[in-house]
Amino acid sequence: MSLKYCGTAFAAVFFCAASAMAAPPLEAYGRLPTLSDVELSPDGTKVALVVGDEHERIVLIEELFAKDPLAGIKIGDQKLRGLQWADNDHLIITTSVTALPLGLTGRRHEFEMAQVFDLATKSSYRLPGDFGSRGPTTEVMNVIAGTPEPRIADGHTMVFVPGIYFPSRRSRLALFRTDLSSGLTSMVSANSDTHAEDWLINSTGSIVAESDYYENDQRWKLQIFRDGDPNKAMDVPAPIEGPEIEGLSEDGTSIVIRRPQDDGTYTYEQASLKDGSITPWLRADLHLAEVFEDNNTGRVIGGPRYTDKTDYVFFDPHANAAWRSTKAAFSGATNVDLVSHSADWNRMIVLVFGGGYGDGYFYVDMATHKASPIGNEYQGIDTVAPVKWIAYQAGDGRTIQAYLTLPLGLPAGSEPKNLPLIVLPHGGPHARDNPGFDWLSQAFASRGYAVLQPEFRGSDGFGWDLLSAGFGEFGKKMQTDLSDGVQALAAQGLIDPKRVCIVGASYGGYAALAGATLQSGIYRCAVSIAGLSDLRAQLSYWKWPKNTLDDRSNRFWDRFLGIKDLDDPKLDALSPIKHVDQVSIPILLIHGRDDTVVPFSESDDMAEALKDAGKQVEFVKLDGEDHWLSRSETRLEMLEATVKFLETNNPPN
Repeated sequence: MSLKYCGTAFAAVFFCAASAMAAPPLEAYGRLPTLSDVELSPDGTKVALVVGDEHERIVLIEELFAKDPLAGIKIGDQKLRGLQWADNDHLIITTSVTALPLGLTGRRHEFEMAQVFDLATKSSYRLPGDFGSRGPTTEVMNVIAGTPEPRIADGHTMVFVPGIYFPSRRSRLALFRTDLSSGLTSMVSANSDTHAEDWLINSTGSIVAESDYYENDQRWKLQIFRDGDPNKAMDVPAPIEGPEIEGLSEDGTSIVIRRPQDDGTYTYEQASLKDGSITPWLRADLHLAEVFEDNNTGRVIGGPRYTDKTDYVFFDPHANAAWRSTKAAFSGATNVDLVSHSADWNRMIVLVFGGGYGDGYFYVDMATHKASPIGNEYQGIDTVAPVKWIAYQAGDGRTIQAYLTLPLGLPAGSEPKNLPLIVLPHGGPHARDNPGFDWLSQAFASRGYAVLQPEFRGSDGFGWDLLSAGFGEFGKKMQTDLSDGVQALAAQGLIDPKRVCIVGASYGGYAALAGATLQSGIYRCAVSIAGLSDLRAQLSYWKWPKNTLDDRSNRFWDRFLGIKDLDDPKLDALSPIKHVDQVSIPILLIHGRDDTVVPFSESDDMAEALKDAGKQVEFVKLDGEDHWLSRSETRLEMLEATVKFLETNNPPN
């Protein structure tokens, strides 16, 4: 699959796509993307991308606009998690597997693995690589525990990656460095760093900072390295949220730190590498939710500004101008997302979503001021349903924002009325729905449904006020925020309140079950995909086997649920499985057997409880599937079962 050039000027950019057609088949939405992970090399001359179907997926490496690819790496049915260039000749491929490695005790876990593909030799090897004689004195797993970070010094490429080793027979994090010219790996963090969580590497490949967490004291500590020796720079309490190392400052003289405040908000500070002094970060006035690091220097270069659309701020004037020009070129699109860029920002890959564009990748050349379509993310989907950003009032007066997707194929210029509705709450719950193409809501819209995706209280990405408003509101106002959206749309005449179902995954699956048990008279049916049904059982699963590294997460959930311990009676009051007698609508349960986040038993037990209570329930068991629906075959199985269930119990017409 080669890039095709469509010589379109920025002033009149368009997508070379087919004209509007009938609704695509469900297979087009349910299978994994047929084109994904499009990554430009640092010099902008090559591109890596993933193509294929559920039977065989291939990583292709091509020179731009060349007829034949430079290389093709078959990844089969492996769960691909990302592509990343280490330099112009080495590509890092990250995959994952659900497993319990031999010799370990506990539960199965999702482990990530990385391999480096060498274009010159057409061969690959694992990260961490061969330790030779420089290995640590204890065992090391052949997995990674974070994003690989390349550094190029004097033309020499190294890749740093956190990994797992076993001091005192317990798993801990360490930082490893692999030399790409030799493939040899060494452990560069200290063997005694059993509290280490994160490291910061400068452009020459030296560790300049390390963060540690001490559970016994519930404190976060920062060490700055000068001439290889650690010096304490910060020591603060952090029972739940703690500071985070974000990167080096623009001039490389300080460390940028994201630090929580007493009121729950965040501020950015910088710690001097020279003397450890703490001062406000010079870019703190931008109020960025997060920041980006440069791939090869570790310096902070900008950050995203997410609202209803994707936007970014970059500190380098050329980079910022390149992004602004590109975004302006696609001003008619619903959303433009920056996927990758060359080191000099003269070439970019963007993912463009909206009417007239579909959901397609574009190559942007700033030198020629042209954009060229690469292809659709999902083959067979050329027309997308329109998405609106709306707001409504919750019962207590709080403003709730949401994405509203209207059915595909509504007559142009017509006012939508009395539509059937699917409420689709996101997972997390401390997450958010993102701008752009959402395959599940688009699939429902292609079948004639409107889809509401509320950013209910407890959602992340919109500030501390909305997130913290969810604390203690699990199954309460977090739930009524959803049904208040149904009421608001019904009051406008846009939807038919008698034709509403709720569908969700993970926390969204819990919300679907809560809509059938803790509420009544709102939904016509409910679909829970990997949803929580028994909160006490779920919390027990997360807390076993005992691992003090997870205690902060446990405290986070206790705060969200408004409980003190596992004996709190609130857990039964909020658990759908304890209220199956209240169910009066059909329920569909779907769960992957390889789920390591919400165990399969959460749906299995709920199905049994519903059957014992004489309720109408269906249960679809996905063999070999994880929490994230990572496989095409089972993802499509989920979608087909869900649409069939919806069309039976809430016909769109």
